[in-house]
Amino acid sequence: MSKIIPVRNESKKETISKNASKLFRKKGFSATSMRELAVDIGVEASSLYNHIGSKSELLQIICFKVANDFINQINELEQIEIDVTIKLEKIIRFHIHKMLEDYDMVYVANHEWKHLQEPFLKNFLNQRKLYENKLIELIKIGIFEKSIKKLNPQVLAFTILSAVRGLEFWQQHKKNIDIAELEKTMVTQLLNGIIK
Repeated sequence: MSKIIPVRNESKKETISKNASKLFRKKGFSATSMRELAVDIGVEASSLYNHIGSKSELLQIICFKVANDFINQINELEQIEIDVTIKLEKIIRFHIHKMLEDYDMVYVANHEWKHLQEPFLKNFLNQRKLYENKLIELIKIGIFEKSIKKLNPQVLAFTILSAVRGLEFWQQHKKNIDIAELEKTMVTQLLNGIIK
């Protein structure tokens, strides 16, 4: 068997995590073994343990990579002085791009997080709740500034999150839909329903 060959500018750990994401998505976290992951990458199982301590550590890396990407993006937007509706558009577009470009990792973070061990499980759920609360707060600001219709902020936030998460279905049943057209249609549909 050969060595782990990182893709582009990725570290070996990132390469392992991406391969693990594919397997966790296809088979589930519980049903995937480190031996299978090693075969998938093309190395001896012992080689994996030079970079990763356990399968649980891989799940932590994947879940927190996704969670951190979303938190960092919304934190950056909070610092920018632009209209709330533009911030919401950027959030929706970011979700769409993550679902299309990092589908396996996002899928695992959305579905396999329940296998995280404590204290990681609690930390991950807290991070998700923080993100949801930041999105709700952003919508409340838009309602206060009268750029967003006076609707329930929680319902609006979860409608947006549910819609972009629905791209999982699109990924599983890809049709001949242009990605730019998909993004444009989703952004237009989601924002037209809430912007004044």
